[in-house]
Amino acid sequence: MATIKKTLDLGGKPMTIETGKLARLAGGAVMIGYGETMVLCTATASPKADPSRGWFPLFVEYREKMYAAGKIPGGFFKREGRPGEKETLSARLIDRPCRPLFPKGYMHETQLVCQVLSYDSDNDPDVLGIVGCAAALSISGIPFEGPVAGVRVGMVDGEYVINPTFDQLEESAIDVVVAGTADSVSMVEGSALEVSEADLLGAVRAGHEAIAKICAIIEELKREAGRPEMAWSPPEIDTELTDRVAQQARPGVEEAMQIADKDERNQALETVRDSVATAMVDDLGDEYAGVEAQIRRAIDDVESDTMRGAIVKTSKRADGRSPTEIRPIEIEVGVLPRTHGSALFTRGNTQSLGVVTLGTRQDQQMIDDLDPKWDKTFMLHYNFPPFSVGEVGRFGGTGRREIGHGVLAERSLRTLLPDHEEFPYTIRIVSDILESNGSSSMASVCSGSLSLMDAGVPITKACAGIAMGLIKEDDDVVILSDILGIEDHLGDMDFKVAGTRDGITGFQMDIKIKGVSFEVLERAVAQARDGRLHILGLMEQALEGPRQTISQHAPRILTIVVPKQKIRDIIGSGGKVIRGLQEETGAKIDIDDEGTVTIASIDGAGGEEALSRIEKIIEEPEIGKIYEGPVKSITTFGAFVEILPGRDGLVHISELEHRRVERVEDVTSEGEMMRVKLIGIDNQGRVKLSRKALIEKPETGDGGQQNGGQKERSEQRSGRGRRRS
Repeated sequence: MATIKKTLDLGGKPMTIETGKLARLAGGAVMIGYGETMVLCTATASPKADPSRGWFPLFVEYREKMYAAGKIPGGFFKREGRPGEKETLSARLIDRPCRPLFPKGYMHETQLVCQVLSYDSDNDPDVLGIVGCAAALSISGIPFEGPVAGVRVGMVDGEYVINPTFDQLEESAIDVVVAGTADSVSMVEGSALEVSEADLLGAVRAGHEAIAKICAIIEELKREAGRPEMAWSPPEIDTELTDRVAQQARPGVEEAMQIADKDERNQALETVRDSVATAMVDDLGDEYAGVEAQIRRAIDDVESDTMRGAIVKTSKRADGRSPTEIRPIEIEVGVLPRTHGSALFTRGNTQSLGVVTLGTRQDQQMIDDLDPKWDKTFMLHYNFPPFSVGEVGRFGGTGRREIGHGVLAERSLRTLLPDHEEFPYTIRIVSDILESNGSSSMASVCSGSLSLMDAGVPITKACAGIAMGLIKEDDDVVILSDILGIEDHLGDMDFKVAGTRDGITGFQMDIKIKGVSFEVLERAVAQARDGRLHILGLMEQALEGPRQTISQHAPRILTIVVPKQKIRDIIGSGGKVIRGLQEETGAKIDIDDEGTVTIASIDGAGGEEALSRIEKIIEEPEIGKIYEGPVKSITTFGAFVEILPGRDGLVHISELEHRRVERVEDVTSEGEMMRVKLIGIDNQGRVKLSRKALIEKPETGDGGQQNGGQKERSEQRSGRGRRRS
């Protein structure tokens, strides 16, 4: 197969899509390049279908090869292991716009694999994965109603930028990934610095214009390199059987769908399923096992039609609300006495317990991926135990959904945090979902915002989140505020929006149909703002703003910046000095390479003591300043006094007293504390001290001071003579 390459100017740089050179045994394979970032994307399908699954088996894998950035993996095993958080999020980013474009009834195992082979540290490969997988699918012969494409959009100085570099994103008010077909948008995800709804929609429009251009060159590639569509057929459906099932199930389902309470509604629906299954077993006998999946899907279709029809025809939802109505909200803050901050946010049957822990620099998370290692000081972890939906399940590792929901809430709150220099804590929020009936990620935003304020973190504003839904039947479109789990499952859109009173900070939209128009998107964004403001009003009633002080159980952190040349003085040989400081004061002390010293202590006094002692270590001797320190050693010509930690100065014998001193031991001894004045520093940095400068000069008597001094010295000599005898 000849190599075919397509090029498109995108955001001022060429994007290339090439096929026919690599991975030629895959169903479809392309190498996509942008700058010097290159991603190999493949699409492969199993030749046999498995309709017994009941769900479409699409598997998306995204892997970053460390050699792409010229790095060797860290850790004991020097090879790539399980996917990291960035890889997991990128795989979800690819899956969500591609999944809705497979035809209904297609049940072949299909796998999309993205491998980052070259990385230039400027261009993020995640959006290239969307384009590459769509291109690989388009030429593979796998049935796919694409193409689809994705771009990242930034806004720098009021101008939209397509696929901004990381440096540009540092200055950008928006970081949003937009995906869709040439005709409509199917996915939006990102964060922003409290931008308006108009700015967000403008970014989506700018992104979609670029998407249409990318889809056009994928179509060209498909015409030149595409394989014939593979042979497949949807599972055979016995329409007579499904009609019988629907007829038996509909009355019970319609009655159950009028029950507002989730548990009661689910129990009623389960009763309908069991009764229909029992009736069908009686009718079909041994043939039932072969059509059980069809019967189950037929009942699901009745539930979907009933829910969607009620909303479109009567604007009445499963729990009795109108399309714009928000569920009842209950808020408690400070619910856990020993945590640093906590809040319980309950919206209907969705409940999030948000808990904040404040840590030190030693608690930061080190991220080691394709980029240079960096430390993460804010994290939000989302947990979704099976009991939250009334089920029994195994507790395993963190799933893709938990990672995705946690990062969405984290992005929504991150922009509201104070600068790390102003509030030098590592901040961890945990959102434990205790009940779930839709919109648990947005409940995590609300509980996270409240728990931050309860912990005394000086966030600029409260932040709330709301999930929007969509029911589209032909030309009838109904937008739903604060969707239930069943409305998410059976609806056409899940659009999450988080923000403050002044603007949007986080968002994620997934469309389960082929796409939505901008008019529908504009309506959804406006309706989401109304709902968000309603929730913020209730949150502000519960807690107006951050508490004035942090929890008594949280560490007190003090910082000081020291000259780099002083770092080793604080650490000491083999860490002796810093270990001693920590043991004696009870504080945790950390120093970075730039000289920033962080002192953390539950006991405020211990932290202050550690700070005071560090200030003395780094202090430079100052002429004219008075010090007090121990006499470290005595010589025939004077005494050495420690005026600062590790810094001695000489009190010459002539500077001990106004009178003549014959022996230093007559005035002081080792270990004795002495007040001295710094009177000079020579060219070699040697410190000259004076004790007599702090002693009042004796008044002269009749014989004058000189005679008095001679008499005193004579008595001293006489005394020494007697001691010798």
